[in-house]
Amino acid sequence: MEEQDLIREALQARKYSYSPYSGYQVGAALLSAEGKVYTGCNIENAAYSPTNCAERTAFFKAVSEGVYKFKKIAVVGSPKGEVNQFAFPCGVCRQVMMEFCDPQDFEIIVAKSTTEYKVFYLKDLLTEGFGPGNLARWENSNENTLL
Repeated sequence: MEEQDLIREALQARKYSYSPYSGYQVGAALLSAEGKVYTGCNIENAAYSPTNCAERTAFFKAVSEGVYKFKKIAVVGSPKGEVNQFAFPCGVCRQVMMEFCDPQDFEIIVAKSTTEYKVFYLKDLLTEGFGPGNLARWENSNENTLL
């Protein structure tokens, strides 16, 4: 799937944003290793803590359907109206990506439109990230079975 196609899906998902408090609307489109797209939008809450980002919404939808391997994600976001800035994933979203994606290969596309976008690898946006590989030493241990 081309970057532009994934960006179009993210732009469509942004339309469903529930952002009555910030007015900042975000959409994401996540491409699985099998080629299926999972979309998400940000969902705000008056209590703030329960708010969920578009990126995590897309990941959680995919994982809840048994999908754990991904190629790339497109993210679009800005205040209501036309997308006029690049919206980068927050730190929590980057950490969720680290859980399921190879930081060397997973692409993060931030876009204003299908013609104006930037592509990064997760390793570039989350340097020295903590992921499942950091816990691998416990995998064969009799002391603890985390994995």
